[in-house]
This record gives sequence, C-alpha cells and structure tokens, in this order.
Amino acid sequence: MEFGFTTAAYVVAAVLFILSLGGLSGQESAKRAVWYGIVGMALAVAATLIGPGSGLWLLSLLLIAGGGIIGYQVAQRVQMTEMPQLVAAMHSLVGLAAVFVGFNAHFEIGRVAEIMASVPTTLTATGIEAWLHDQGLGTFGSLISHKSAVEINILRVELFLGIFIGAVTFTGSVIAYGKLAGKVSSKAEKLPGGHALNAGAAILSAICLIWYFNTGGFLPLALMTLAALFIGYHLIMGIGGADMPVVVSMLNSYSGWAAAAIGFSLGNDLLIVVGALVGSSGAILSYIMCKAMNRSFVSVILGGFGGTSGPAMEIEGEQIAIDSDGVATALEEADNVIIIPGYGMAVAQAQQSVSELTKRLRAKGKNVRFAIHPVAGRLPGHMNVLLAEAKVPYDIVLEMDEINEDFPDTDVVIVIGSNDIVNPAAQEDPNSPIAGMPVLECWKAKQVFVSKRGQGTGYSGIENPLFYKENTRMFYGDAKKSLDELLTKIS
Repeated sequence: MEFGFTTAAYVVAAVLFILSLGGLSGQESAKRAVWYGIVGMALAVAATLIGPGSGLWLLSLLLIAGGGIIGYQVAQRVQMTEMPQLVAAMHSLVGLAAVFVGFNAHFEIGRVAEIMASVPTTLTATGIEAWLHDQGLGTFGSLISHKSAVEINILRVELFLGIFIGAVTFTGSVIAYGKLAGKVSSKAEKLPGGHALNAGAAILSAICLIWYFNTGGFLPLALMTLAALFIGYHLIMGIGGADMPVVVSMLNSYSGWAAAAIGFSLGNDLLIVVGALVGSSGAILSYIMCKAMNRSFVSVILGGFGGTSGPAMEIEGEQIAIDSDGVATALEEADNVIIIPGYGMAVAQAQQSVSELTKRLRAKGKNVRFAIHPVAGRLPGHMNVLLAEAKVPYDIVLEMDEINEDFPDTDVVIVIGSNDIVNPAAQEDPNSPIAGMPVLECWKAKQVFVSKRGQGTGYSGIENPLFYKENTRMFYGDAKKSLDELLTKIS
C-alpha cells in the first residue's frame, strides 16, 4: 500500500512539474505554472514523509518548519535585483546535498557489506530475510542488501558521479554568487596554467573513478571530491561577469543532473525525473543564451568572456549629455518609442517609473514597445520578470529577433542601464571582445537616449561606441530619479 501510494503520488507530482516547466515558457501562463510546481512539490514531500522508510517524524517536521521559515524570510527580504545571486546560492545547496547523499550512500554500502558478511550460513532464504530485517538496515540499506555485485558497482559509479557533479556545482555556485553580489571580482581570473590545472583535476577525478570502482575505498572518493571542488571554484573564477547569465543557467543544469544522480543512488524515480527536467532545461537555456551571444558553450566555460585578436577600434567623439526637458520634448514629438531595459533599471528599481512613463506615452497615442535581449540583466528572463512585476502589458514586450528590424523606423529609443546588448562594436569592431554577438541595433533609430549613472564601461568593462554617436544623448543620473523627473514633464 505504501509503495503504491508513493508511486502514484510521484507520477502526479512529475506531471505537475512538467506542466509547470511548460507553463513558464509564457508570461501569461507563468503564474499558473508556479502553482503547479508548488502543488507538485507539496505532494512529493507529503508522499515521501508517509511512504516507505518514513520515520523520525519530529526531526522531519522540525527541518521542514525551519526550512519554510528561512525560505519565507529570504523571500521577504531579497529584492528583485538580488535574484541572480539568490538563484546561484540555491544551486550551491543542491550541489552540497548531492555530495552529502553520495557520501552517505558510500558509508551505507560499507555498513551493509559488513552485515551481509556476517549472515549465518545455516539460514534459509526466508530466514535470511527475517535476520536482515532484525539488523535495522532501513529502506535504503535493505535496497542495497538485495543488489548483486554488478549492481553495487553501478551504484558506486552513480554516487561517484553525483558527488563529482555536486561538488563542482557547490563551489561554482558559491563563486557565481560572489561575482553577482559584488563580493568577488567580476573579472575573469585564473591561476597560472589555468586550463592545465582544470584538465589535471579532471584527469585525477577520472583516475579516482577507476580506483574507486575497483576498490570501493574512501580515499579515491575523498580525492575526487577535493578535485571537483577545485574545478568548480577555478572554472567559474575564470569566467567574466558578463557571462554570468550563461553561468547561472549552466549551474542550474548541473544542479539538475546532481539531483538525478541522487535519484539513481537512492532509487527514487521522482528525483530522477525532476533532475532530468531541470538538467535538460538548464542545458537548453544555456545553449540558447550562448547562441544569443554568438558564442559556443565551450568558449564560455573554458575561455570566459571575450578574447581579442588585436587592439580594439578607437572611439572618436564625445558623450553629449541631455536633461529631462530635452528628453521630454523629443518624446512629445515622437510617434514610435522603444525602451531597452538592462541591469541598471533593476539596480535603481526603476521598473515602476518605466511602467508609468509607458502608460502616459500610450495614453497620448504613441506606439511604445520594449526590446529584450536574451542576456539582458544577470539572470535569464530578468527584465521580463521586472516588467511583469510593474504590470507592463505582455504584448508590448518583444524579444530581440522580433523587434530588431524596427529600429530604423523608430523615433526615440530609451536605453535604461544597458551596455553590451546595445554595443555596436559587436558588428563594427572585429577585435572587440563581443565581436559577432547579436545586439539590439538601437543606433539605427532617429534619436537614442541612454539613462546611465556615469561614464563608466559597465559590468563587463567594454567601451561602448553607442555613447559617442551623433544621434545619442546621455541622460545621466540614477535611473529612477531621472525617470521620475521626466514624468513631471509629461502629463
């Protein structure tokens, strides 16, 4: 009965997770999709608590309550601008869990092996089952006791891979969190002989796999864990801040595969399904984002952001400032307006002001739309979430491929806190670190206003020729304050 109910609940939960993942592909269905995920997870947790091997009720309930309280507090305090680093931090916990589960499985294999070695030889098959039951093996231990030698070796490989992926995910996510939160330098930094060190650690891990497969000892497992922790740390340290959106989705994929490996080790079908869903979706998203940057996944992971073949093109001209009166006059005369949001809008928490500006311009009969680059912000879909939070209509929020051809017919473009995704050097300078990257071609519009704090180069440190073009004016200042001032000029 317990197995039947748990299996059925897991099937329903898996279906809900699939519906949730599918619904998240559209803004209109995203809210419903989130509830599918919540209900699916609640069902999965409940089925696990009352299913086979359940016990330690007080500890389980205390841990669930504690986790719920911590989660609620985090959700209340974390701003939308901090979501990228929060996601990275959550990935690190999944990786750490995979490491702990893997080590527990290793120790359990050893414990069960000792018990099996002491089985009285005089017992019948039925007697052996009763004797093993009296030894307090537990659900997982009982599962191991019924495995053949080949199956035990397969289990060792599964837990080994789970620990390896989990360890890489853990330290990689911690470093990604540090870069996104500004606690670690956003520059790509490697130790001397960086790629050789990564390759050496990977080779050591492969040797440890063979060693562990043949001996089942703890030493190769420990050495591999240290090597994997180093790979995760050094790999992400060697990737620049501008690649963090890809890194976050990549780590999301890693955490999924780590969960799937845990599922195989524990014999938990739901973990396998959910881990595969998260792993594959994260990998697909990483591929899409790399394509949007005209980069290969390997170049992101191994090379970090950029890579020039010569000196960058010299930029001529100067940045010309404009005040709110000038911007307001241009908007009053414009018919077609495109707004390009970036991380600067998130930092300034200016999405509500942007939404109000949009309402007022549309009320005057102007065609206002938003252009979203796939890697805008520091998290996939970051800008879409902020605009949805500010109740900007979904139908005027367009992706790069949908709107790029419309810039020549646009009267005014307002760029709010974006840099690389509107950088013409991607097309004009073959030596630029972002050469070949698809960008929003806003410089083709009649007028471009860039809302920016100052004359800095932004998160990636790459100079932007857009700021020096004749049809560009710099609207300096905090994005929210600048837009709020602009709103006073537009009734």
